[in-house]
Amino acid sequence: MPSRAVLVLTGPPAVGKSTTAHALAAARERCAVVDVDDVRQLVVSGGAAPWDGAEGLRQQRLGVVNACALASTFAAADIDVVVADVLTPATVGTYRALLEDVVVVHLTVTLEEAWRRAATRTVWLTDDEFVALHRADAATGLGADHALDVTGLALTEQVAAVDALWAEPRRHAPPRSGTMEPDER
Repeated sequence: MPSRAVLVLTGPPAVGKSTTAHALAAARERCAVVDVDDVRQLVVSGGAAPWDGAEGLRQQRLGVVNACALASTFAAADIDVVVADVLTPATVGTYRALLEDVVVVHLTVTLEEAWRRAATRTVWLTDDEFVALHRADAATGLGADHALDVTGLALTEQVAAVDALWAEPRRHAPPRSGTMEPDER
């Protein structure tokens, strides 16, 4: 079993989930990154965004289930795992139900900082979707193990802060259930 729990990084667009995941993985002896956007884009024909009604929600859940399968396979091979995904209370519940040992870190950033960061990379969202995802992220209680405001942090500082949270001993494991419903915390 890997030395650490599966780390799930969540937060709104341009908070640095993927960049942080790759930097953390590069610093480990053996570590895989599962970017759930990449998993969802495996549906080439008929793909739907999570906000595209019932089909979008179905594909969102399928992406999480597949990400958990990948993470479990890597963990069973003694490879640490970092997952990058935009979570909802329902998907947090799915991760907790399907992964034996998981730490969820919710990264937050101001909208202004997110726009600044987004200007340095390709953004696949419309401006309205970008803002809507930030508002939805701020409005939900995810039940993450840790919340970290990364506004104003350089990448090295952000990575170090997340790594410290990932290394923290678990005080208590969140309850696992046989269902994949949202956390009731």
